[in-house]
Amino acid sequence: MTDSPAIFRRATAEDAVAVARLHARSWQATYRGLIPDEIIARVVRGEATRAERFRELFGDPDNERRGWVATHQEAVVGMAISCPSHDPDASDRTGEIEAIYMDPDFTGMGIGRGLFAHVTNDLTEQGFEEATLWVLDSNARARRFYEAAGWHFDGSTKEDERPGGVLHEVRYRRPLSIGT
Repeated sequence: MTDSPAIFRRATAEDAVAVARLHARSWQATYRGLIPDEIIARVVRGEATRAERFRELFGDPDNERRGWVATHQEAVVGMAISCPSHDPDASDRTGEIEAIYMDPDFTGMGIGRGLFAHVTNDLTEQGFEEATLWVLDSNARARRFYEAAGWHFDGSTKEDERPGGVLHEVRYRRPLSIGT
């Protein structure tokens, strides 16, 4: 564990640059060897544009997408985004964890588990009855992480075509209840 506790809170517009930097670093560390290098390079090159998108998202309190950060000693070390599910087969009672990324220097310390639990609990408090997320099919580490948290592969797959390649993803699902 870390030498001081992490703090989990809603992201603010002021977090946008730190979140964009964390996002790029996480992609470099997590996806190298799992997806084409060109896709990773585009994410890294797009850091400034992504920071502006995060600034807009985090600065809009009425947006249905909620940004979250984990901080450790005041530095942003994790980020997550939750929202109502946009899957065509989802009910209006299904939430989604759209993204969760950790600073590579802070993986394996329990902060990611805490952030994931915090965001899952928020979906429950919003009244969602179940939640889904999409994960790269070849990302065994992330899949183990989700399974350890009680999520399961529900059989759904999709392909995300991007410049530089196609990402193959699988959907995980979990019923929500108080105290998840």
